[in-house]
Amino acid sequence: MLLILSEPGDTTVRMVLPKLKARGAEVVWWDPAQYPAAAHLTAGFAAGGTELRLVTGGEVVDLGGTTAVWNRRPGQPAAAPSVTAGDLRERVGELSEWFLEGFWDLLDARWLPARHPVLRRAHNKLVHLALAQELGFVVPPTVVTNDPSELAPAYERAGGRLIAKPVEYAPFEIDGARHTVYTTVVQRRDLAARGRLAHEPTILQPYVPKAVELRVTVVGRQVFAAEIASQDSPRTRDDWRHYDFDRARHSVHHLPGDVAARCADLVAALGVSFGAIDLILTPDGEYVFLEINPNGQWAWIEDLTGLPVGDAIADWLTGETDEP
Repeated sequence: MLLILSEPGDTTVRMVLPKLKARGAEVVWWDPAQYPAAAHLTAGFAAGGTELRLVTGGEVVDLGGTTAVWNRRPGQPAAAPSVTAGDLRERVGELSEWFLEGFWDLLDARWLPARHPVLRRAHNKLVHLALAQELGFVVPPTVVTNDPSELAPAYERAGGRLIAKPVEYAPFEIDGARHTVYTTVVQRRDLAARGRLAHEPTILQPYVPKAVELRVTVVGRQVFAAEIASQDSPRTRDDWRHYDFDRARHSVHHLPGDVAARCADLVAALGVSFGAIDLILTPDGEYVFLEINPNGQWAWIEDLTGLPVGDAIADWLTGETDEP
């Protein structure tokens, strides 16, 4: 049995679900956000073994036979609406997270991309950069800091072409409006406001010239590279996440064998079975590593390029591939 942990409206799961069913897989799709308010989990320990049971939507599911887990986009556990006191709601959420971490550890299953503690470490950009450098990727000279005195020297070392980006793309709200901080080109006038750097850690790197940008998706050791013509649109020139599908065209890219192997090695070194890697191909033909998202989006890549990432995920989950 396959267990999918994700929110109910996840279109990426809906994309892979028919592929799993075509392979004859028994699938349970559940969102941990339903726990403990609208679902029951029980872990029982006895001489005969361990019982792992989920009760949701009036159905009882024996999770003891789970062979693989797709840890896709699970919600956070939360108290029932009837629990109104803030400190009690916080307590319920904290205890539920502790319970779930132990519960998932009891499953004798393969995880895509990984269990939560491993996944949390794999999300850390400092860990990415160090591992990528060890594996032989070209990595831009990088400073990660909240020290305002580091900004001007970094700007000068970069010859006045410096970018700043957050250590994690975490959306936030100001006065009810949702915001996301993207890669930003540092201007000389920004040096006067360098004191703002003290408020949070920031990644500082020289601006890397781009021929194209690459989104490399790794499933096990299968590597799928998509080329994004980000320089064809002013909107995506500095960060393709601003998206302009009409002008920033997507196509299949054929990575050199050593670069593809390095991508697969990085995923393995992080202890995960999936990763979405961002690279730059410079006008001089050099592949430069930026970062890896161990649970990154890929469905739009398959839609625009035809790269069979969904089939690779279905094969991995159902054990139809020997790859780790």
